[in-house]
Amino acid sequence: MPDWLPRRRAKNEQAEDAATWSKCPKCSEVLYRRDLAANLWVCPRCGHHFRMSAVDRINITVDGDFMEIGADVLPGDPLEWVDKKKYTAKIAGDREKSQLSEAVICGTGKIGGFETAIGVMDFHFRGGTMGTVVGERIAMLLERARELHLPCVIFTASGGARMEEGMLALMQLAKTTAAVARYREDGNFLVTVLTDPTTGGVSASFAFQADVIAAEPKAMIGFAGRRVIEQTIRQKLPDQFQTAEFLLEKGHIDMVVPRADLKATLTRLLDYAAAGHRARTAAS
Repeated sequence: MPDWLPRRRAKNEQAEDAATWSKCPKCSEVLYRRDLAANLWVCPRCGHHFRMSAVDRINITVDGDFMEIGADVLPGDPLEWVDKKKYTAKIAGDREKSQLSEAVICGTGKIGGFETAIGVMDFHFRGGTMGTVVGERIAMLLERARELHLPCVIFTASGGARMEEGMLALMQLAKTTAAVARYREDGNFLVTVLTDPTTGGVSASFAFQADVIAAEPKAMIGFAGRRVIEQTIRQKLPDQFQTAEFLLEKGHIDMVVPRADLKATLTRLLDYAAAGHRARTAAS
């Protein structure tokens, strides 16, 4: 395990000592946090997938070392936003709670032995909202993967665009979309894994542009909120609307994969992509 992962995990674990137990929001089972962590943050009773931190996600996905990209790209306060708190105070609070500098960690590492560019969003930082730094880091990741001809895997978790950055946040949809287009034009392989929740600008940009789109069970996936849609169309939506299973049934995603099987599934996909690349190289 790389040095930076244990350091971040140690800080998180110190904060968690005061909260030894967690209650499953689906079945109300009271769970010992260490057992829950050992079970990949999946409820052993009902299978509910808790939201994971980006650090934990990297730890269970990457074989060993992880080289971070874009860690020096940090948020400013372009609009000097103030409501109940200044935007800078909100950022500082999220950094303290999550031990992250922004809502995404990007870098390179091996998954199942395959060198891969990896991006992991974290809902615990500003609800995973996409602002200028998230968009820039995702674009940097895709450009680095394009330069090195690496496959890319991005785990999404987002509440949408970051309102405190206004139009600058919305521009990240175009930036990340263009970065994906350049990356795929060169014949590279992109996988997105949609986790709970993946909504707003992220779902309207790079999340649905991949060669393979996977999702975790029962993840909420969509653009606008359920209530907004129902009020707009004046109709009642199906109970399973905006779940991963609903989108799979309608053909919007390719697979729903339980967390315990996710690394093996990604390894298999990366193996297919590597075999395809070797075949194209031999043919040319």
